[in-house]
Amino acid sequence: MKALWRGRRGRVRAVSLLAAAFLVTEGFALQARAQAEQYARLLENQRRHAFAELTAAAGELDTALRKASLAATPALFASQCTQAYAKAQAAQMALGELPYGNVELEQTAAFLAKAGDYAMSLARGAWGEAVCSAEEREGLCAYSTAASALSQTLGELQLQVGAGDVSLEDLAAVQARLSAGQGEEALTAGSAFQTVEADFPEVPALVYDGPFSQHLTGRTPRMLEGLPQVDEETARQAAAQFLNLRPEIFTCSDQGEGPLPTWGFTAAVEGGELYVEVTRQGAQVLQVLSSRPLGTARLDREEALQAASEFLEERGYSDMLSSYSMAQNGILTIHFAAVQDGVYCYPDLVKVGVALDNGGVVSFEAQGYLTHHGSRELLEAAVSEDEAGRLVDGSLEVLSHQLALIPTAGEYEVLCHEFKCQAEDGSHVLVYVNAATGQEEKILLLLEDENGTLTL
Repeated sequence: MKALWRGRRGRVRAVSLLAAAFLVTEGFALQARAQAEQYARLLENQRRHAFAELTAAAGELDTALRKASLAATPALFASQCTQAYAKAQAAQMALGELPYGNVELEQTAAFLAKAGDYAMSLARGAWGEAVCSAEEREGLCAYSTAASALSQTLGELQLQVGAGDVSLEDLAAVQARLSAGQGEEALTAGSAFQTVEADFPEVPALVYDGPFSQHLTGRTPRMLEGLPQVDEETARQAAAQFLNLRPEIFTCSDQGEGPLPTWGFTAAVEGGELYVEVTRQGAQVLQVLSSRPLGTARLDREEALQAASEFLEERGYSDMLSSYSMAQNGILTIHFAAVQDGVYCYPDLVKVGVALDNGGVVSFEAQGYLTHHGSRELLEAAVSEDEAGRLVDGSLEVLSHQLALIPTAGEYEVLCHEFKCQAEDGSHVLVYVNAATGQEEKILLLLEDENGTLTL
């Protein structure tokens, strides 16, 4: 009888334990489900907030662009253009928080980037009594019209989201549903955005000082103009001749695209791999990279500079002077700029890496030189060195001066007075003053240590 009781009691205890375990498991499941629902609500609220910010910023961008197009004084014009840039940036940030930004809203993202950059470019150009040209005003009006249409469409879509007619569906869910061939039970923001993109207003191509300028589209590098397209074998011969090596050791590894289409070659040299890119137009060496093992450094900075200068001179890169350099991992990398009539032409940049163990060149890059180099008509500076020097902040001590041609964001060129200065803390600064307008164009901070100099 006792044994029967003990058995019955054991079964009851087991059942009780199983029930308790089930309840605990169910409790964990309910808690996990609650946490998941809370996270989903939080994510939904964040997306709604980002969408509202995008809509508001698009409207404010339209307002700033329209005000800029009506401004009559340089100060107000520059202020409104700066406002437009800020609103375009805010819209881009909000767009980045949505799960569809890079997929459904490609045109919208591109428009916001272009509008902001164009406005900032015009803000930088406002000086003296000038505001902007009639063509630039037309550009502002066109961008304002596009921003207005975008703002209106987004506003209508936001109302639908608020009413629950449109859901801010997760992009992964959209892709999973579409790949499974499932239809839409409710309209999603992802699909609604496709309509936004399809109806996006045309924006005219503009020529201005910025990276989205029309003049950069399809631009032929100056050093390649008029040169023929070459086949693989011709490019191989060019690579071998440039490096004083036998052509047969090079194997074609790839064909690069982009602004400078290339033939790519590899070769086993000095215990490492050598990679060379040669332009398909003109057979000019664009890049050299060597992964050979490096020994103990034996050359000092001056010896490495001399080796790099001789390397360039032997390959037809004449009238090149070093601007700054940096030593790292046994390699001294030197930036060379072309010099014409005593003017440093910084767009014509060539980078050379010299191994400090034997002075051999282990890296070379000439994209800046091939893109921009050529004979230029350099105008006389309308602003004298003394006049330009007065714009340098009084806390800076001017150490040296030279004329320099510097690139702008839109790959134009500006002749400037370059002042190397020393700040009160002993650090060095480069100040560039436009030699035609007397405006400050750029300030660079020099970070100097035992390894070399970097510019910020």
